[in-house]
Amino acid sequence: MEKIKIATAQFENRSGDKIYNLEIIDQLSAQAAAKGAQVIAFHECSITGYTFARNLSKEALLDISELIPDGPSIQKLTEISRANNITILAGLFEKDAKDKMYKAYICVNENGLVAKFRKLHPFINPHLTPGNEYVVFDLFGWKCGILICYDNNIIENVRATKLLGADIIFMPHVTMCTPSTRPGAGFVDPELWKKRESDPTSLRQEFDGAKGRSWLMKWLPARAYDNAVYAIFSNPIGMDDDQLKNGCSMILDPYGDIIAECRELDNDIAIATLTPEKLERAGGFRYIKARRPDLYRDILGKEHQSDQKVVWL
Repeated sequence: MEKIKIATAQFENRSGDKIYNLEIIDQLSAQAAAKGAQVIAFHECSITGYTFARNLSKEALLDISELIPDGPSIQKLTEISRANNITILAGLFEKDAKDKMYKAYICVNENGLVAKFRKLHPFINPHLTPGNEYVVFDLFGWKCGILICYDNNIIENVRATKLLGADIIFMPHVTMCTPSTRPGAGFVDPELWKKRESDPTSLRQEFDGAKGRSWLMKWLPARAYDNAVYAIFSNPIGMDDDQLKNGCSMILDPYGDIIAECRELDNDIAIATLTPEKLERAGGFRYIKARRPDLYRDILGKEHQSDQKVVWL
């Protein structure tokens, strides 16, 4: 397995404006490719926008959803990949032939669709259907998986994806800066975004504090560390509908260390070189080998009714 160079991106998407969002994806993909990246990952629903979908009727959601792989955005993403010579991962709403809708995240290269994943724990709109399978696929000799946003908060999903062979897990999000029962959580005032050039300090304090990055640091490094995976975290920055998001797109290695991070208060990319030797040197590799499934197989597999409550909704 050879080393691989991956970029993660952050940008301010426009709600429902696929043409604009794909233009930004094109620009950032070109920047990443020019710096030697072989792969670039964008945030959850980066093609369509995200938060605005909470208010859409079934008909309106169907209207912005696309068939995969035949939808126009997948075709355009393939063109962008071919033009820039870079593999691209991005998100959108999917519909199938029976008008069931999913939160999808896709990987494309110059030849078209490489992989598709459907979010296991969607919640932004009641007309979305949960996905029901994990996805592991090959990129440049590396086994990769995908888990979207809330999926990563259920730790069994990350472990299962690792046990299926993934050494890189793409983790596209639209997260942070929303109310929660957690102390210090809450929305960030959109006025601070408007003033980001004259007062970046106040905005950065909100973005990096308990509402944002410091919460992320409670759990994201643990997902990478415990499972000895590279975690490719992508998140939007700026306004997503009426909510301000803080970016912080980053890449973590199997030690749980951040090896690249977007720090601009703007559209940005961060690139890291992933090397295979860390996968077996990291503690998580040894812990996985030391597992004793006979102790907890029946406990983890016990019948359970999923009850998902998203506080800010």
